[in-house]
Amino acid sequence: MSQVKQTALPRNIAPRRMPWKLYMRRYGTLYLLLIVPIAFFLLFRYTPMSYILLAFKKNNILVPPWQVPWVKNNGFDWFIKAFKDRSFQTALYNTIFLNLLDLIVGMPMPIMMALLLNELAFPKYKRVTQTVLYLPHFLSWVIISGITLRLFGTHDGIINKLLGTEIPFVSSENNWRATYIFLGIWKECGWNTIIYLAALTGISPELYEAAEVDGASRWRKIWHITLPGIRSTIVVLLIMNLGHILGSEFDRPFTLSNKLVEGASKTISIFVYERGIMGQQYALSTAVGLFQSVVCVIFLLISNALAKKFGERGIW
Repeated sequence: MSQVKQTALPRNIAPRRMPWKLYMRRYGTLYLLLIVPIAFFLLFRYTPMSYILLAFKKNNILVPPWQVPWVKNNGFDWFIKAFKDRSFQTALYNTIFLNLLDLIVGMPMPIMMALLLNELAFPKYKRVTQTVLYLPHFLSWVIISGITLRLFGTHDGIINKLLGTEIPFVSSENNWRATYIFLGIWKECGWNTIIYLAALTGISPELYEAAEVDGASRWRKIWHITLPGIRSTIVVLLIMNLGHILGSEFDRPFTLSNKLVEGASKTISIFVYERGIMGQQYALSTAVGLFQSVVCVIFLLISNALAKKFGERGIW
């Protein structure tokens, strides 16, 4: 057999680069396609960031923020007023508490559901079940709040009528928190399950075959093969959830809230809506939103650094 010798280029000779005209002729269309997303981010993401200055300026949106005079306390007067506001303190506590409950209770659910679906022996039943599970993701919280009132109403709710009780699911603070977490899991569990099912497809079937030859039970295969196989996905999603520990969506608590549970349902997003849009305190709401974003970024950086320290890849 003849052996083909591969001759390497001398070290002092650099590889020949593609001419600029030929490069643009081949890849110029891709750069043209990038113009639209770049313009979108510049116009709707980065240009509005100039109004972050409102957090340090007087409350005036009729003048460009760089022309508005600074407020007292070296520009931090709005932050001081926010932290002294009892309503903001309540919103801050509720936001952290509800997000922690979502993280502790809600995050393991799609993992468990993915493991259960992965063990099903009938593919058709698996597909039907998966479809039924992720359909609630496409319902808006306005629709879900209406369904909630019909199901969990204290006096005329379907569940209370069937049980013959008057449990205040949505009119007691502790019960409202439990209902809030339950509805969040019901809505998003199936959608998040898709991510873990996609990660499970990357596990080699040969590992399961070798485990069966060694006599491993189904639980042993899940513990020693399946869970380590999706560990990186779990870590990435955990980091992203920790990055939103102080973030809060607006439509979920706003549509599910009522006068009886305002002490448990008022989050930072509702506080910003009430003070910024309804109360026209734009500078104060900008300061609160900036504080919220900075804390979320800090949590994201810390969780990503800890993940890398323990041997995981992290998100960058």
